[in-house]
Amino acid sequence: MTMHRRDFLKTAAAGGALAGLGTLLPRSANAAFTRHKAAKRLKILVLGGTRFLGPHTVKYARARGHEVTLFNRGRSNPDLFQDLERLVGDRDDQLEALEGREWDAVIDTCGYVPRIVKMSADLLRDHVKHYVFISTISVFADFNEIGLNEDSAVGKIDDESIEDVTAESYGPLKALCEQAAEASMPGRVCNIRPGLIVGPLDRSDRFTYWPVRVSQGSEVLAPHSPDEPTQVIDVRDLAEFIVDCIEREVCGLFNTVSPPGEMTMGELLDISKRISGSNATFTWADQDFLAEQSVEAWSDMPCWIPTTMEAGVGTIRVDRALAQGLTFRPITETVRDTLDWWKTLPETRTLNMRSGLTAEREAEVLAAWHER
Repeated sequence: MTMHRRDFLKTAAAGGALAGLGTLLPRSANAAFTRHKAAKRLKILVLGGTRFLGPHTVKYARARGHEVTLFNRGRSNPDLFQDLERLVGDRDDQLEALEGREWDAVIDTCGYVPRIVKMSADLLRDHVKHYVFISTISVFADFNEIGLNEDSAVGKIDDESIEDVTAESYGPLKALCEQAAEASMPGRVCNIRPGLIVGPLDRSDRFTYWPVRVSQGSEVLAPHSPDEPTQVIDVRDLAEFIVDCIEREVCGLFNTVSPPGEMTMGELLDISKRISGSNATFTWADQDFLAEQSVEAWSDMPCWIPTTMEAGVGTIRVDRALAQGLTFRPITETVRDTLDWWKTLPETRTLNMRSGLTAEREAEVLAAWHER
């Protein structure tokens, strides 16, 4: 893979600009090290493991030589990992398959309700050394705060017993899940808070929309300004960080997104055009016009939230994760691999993108923009 000079400088700067953290190796140079087996083979239990982050994490753990056991309901992608031990059960009321077993670590990829996370952690605390909980940056209470970090306040809900996961309750419930795991296994929990996870196997299309739409060429409706910041994390970088934390028994709270200032919407679209070789042109419609047209940030225009709406967007700090070895492959690699994966999907899937504007709706908004 060719490493563009700009990608290298941005990747290196993410670590080098932080005093005492050292300079991150470019991904192509670092890749040679990740192929080696781990010094010690570990037994890892994965709760979930068959959707998006799960398969990437399982694949990397196996590449490192670890023994992986999956526990889930057996409903999502049941054909995956036929050669692995797979325990079947429901985390809400069927944990019997986990009883009397020993593992070095557990990765909880699918905990959304604190009561259920507590049940899993309580059952496993005497049988595992390390609990890795996959949380989210949505736990933060105020996205108007510039430079959100692991010590920033998290959201709260009046009734902590509710279990209905909505847009409003999702973040606070995840924060309570973090606390439930830590209360059950104090000092042995690694709470990892990713932002928007992107790359191959993503079912949400919240990032995929842009490489795919740009690859189709012609006039592309884009949000507000090419200088608008965005932060993402390649699913494979996140998977590698998770396994690395297990191997070194790292505990604590860690934000895991690309560093502040790493990428703008304009850069994402320009890179998508360069990688796909399309003839796309970009029309940057201001946020007031988009609002008038009922074009929603994040859903209709993925990866984007106006800084006038939430000033802290694009400024989330990742100093702690960088200090623990989190690295980032060039966004060119993420875009290229996402497009390659998309091309392997059946037409029934690719004709029904789950985020972004439909072609018809985009054409309507562009027409209204030009008429104005």
